[in-house]
Amino acid sequence: MRPVWRGAISFGLVTIAVRMFGSTEEHDFRFHQVHPEDGGRIRYKRVCEICGNEIEYRDIAKGYELEDGRVVILTDEDFDKLPVSTDKSIQVLEFVPTEEVDPIFFQKTYYLEPDKTAGRPYVLLRQALEDTDRHAVVKITIRQRKSLAILRARDDVLVLHTIFWPDEIRKPDFGFLDQDLEVRPQELKMATSLIDNMAGSFKPEQFTDEYRDAMAELVAAKAEGAELPERPEEEDQGDVIDLMTALERSVEQTRAKSEAKPAPKKKSKSGKRTA
Repeated sequence: MRPVWRGAISFGLVTIAVRMFGSTEEHDFRFHQVHPEDGGRIRYKRVCEICGNEIEYRDIAKGYELEDGRVVILTDEDFDKLPVSTDKSIQVLEFVPTEEVDPIFFQKTYYLEPDKTAGRPYVLLRQALEDTDRHAVVKITIRQRKSLAILRARDDVLVLHTIFWPDEIRKPDFGFLDQDLEVRPQELKMATSLIDNMAGSFKPEQFTDEYRDAMAELVAAKAEGAELPERPEEEDQGDVIDLMTALERSVEQTRAKSEAKPAPKKKSKSGKRTA
């Protein structure tokens, strides 16, 4: 992996030199736009809508349109003069309880790796965050853009999440929120039983990307001129039923599946699993 940022975590008088790496990669299929008759790629030209000329990328500036229709043109030199700090530091502002950080704020996630001489303070901060069950609220400048972020411990590394500013989180404005909707005790009891029957541990590796697998099969078939796979028929869900009946049937189904699972083997005093 190549680092996308280099700098240092700074809290109090402690400085930890780190490199930042993207933590995720998409494995989705990337398609080109092509001419179906000959497979030729469709290319786009950068054309000015006023003069009609094709513009080279190096000659393009950024423009911001005002409410009155005027366009303010900004060049790279203008961005260099922005009155914001561009220092390469992750400045810790405060440490907050983990449960107070709502994941809705998370924007993008990065791994932080310590430089060779920063291993001990790096591990110290990671361990301290784990022991206190807290996240660090920090500020970081990436590509001249200062962002608010959360620094937390995950397994053996420090992870940084850039987060949205509070005014960027939309407020849900749905009609049902103004309705006086009541849930009957029997329905709540059934829903709780259903959740208990379907309870498990989060193990993402047990799930697969069915869309990607199906797309790989389709592409392979098209490439070889083979018969294309067919979409399976949708299972008939039956007649529309009321909420309570749906809950009762769901509890019965999930209970049956749960009882059909083999019981986990117990460990003996010697540490060996017994039947």
